[in-house]
Amino acid sequence: MATVVLLRHARSSANNAGVLAGRSEGVLLDETGERQAAGLVGRLAGLPVRSVVVSPLTRCGQTVAPLVAELGLSPVVEPGLAEVDYGSWTGKAIRDLVEEPLWKVVQRHPSAAVFPDGEGLAGVQARAVAAVRAHDARVEAEFGERALWLVCSHGDVIKAILADALGQHLDSFQRIVVDPASVSVVRYTATRPFVLRMNDCGGDLGGVVPAEPEAGQAPEDATVGGSTGTAACEGR
Repeated sequence: MATVVLLRHARSSANNAGVLAGRSEGVLLDETGERQAAGLVGRLAGLPVRSVVVSPLTRCGQTVAPLVAELGLSPVVEPGLAEVDYGSWTGKAIRDLVEEPLWKVVQRHPSAAVFPDGEGLAGVQARAVAAVRAHDARVEAEFGERALWLVCSHGDVIKAILADALGQHLDSFQRIVVDPASVSVVRYTATRPFVLRMNDCGGDLGGVVPAEPEAGQAPEDATVGGSTGTAACEGR
């Protein structure tokens, strides 16, 4: 199947203030976030991105705006990739939330965590993975199995997608770090996903473009002994 670039939105005013923004209206990128969004053009515009899919929240649309203008694409809004509904935790300072009994559950047993008046993290993972799989199939059907596409979503959502791709239980997803404006890359195949990048905040991304498989090797096959490398890893 196709390859997806998972982009966390650039830094927002809520990130800078230490507030759990959730689905709050009016949360925009701060000055650092605007610079990060502009910088994504240089990092990603050279890649053959066929489709851009975004969370409905404004900070994601802002993040991809310079990139889609450069690529000449119209973003597809996907509710299944929206931020976690944190319920009554929304808008609260992180320093206050650490005192909540649920905080320890979120940290140690997130698959059991359900936010008051909100949703559970297990449900977030289910909806997000389903959305990514559906769009991946759409992109492959339209552009071929070596197509590249991009999602712009949120930290916990992307961490949940990566945990699934890595074959990890959701209870391990707090081991994954996804910074604002970072890129993670997953290539889906008929039998397994391949995780190509995680929390990449700079550097050449040319190596994520799918290459033709070796003779006799199926796209879903892993290279025994490890891959032979890419130009990006060889310093070229």
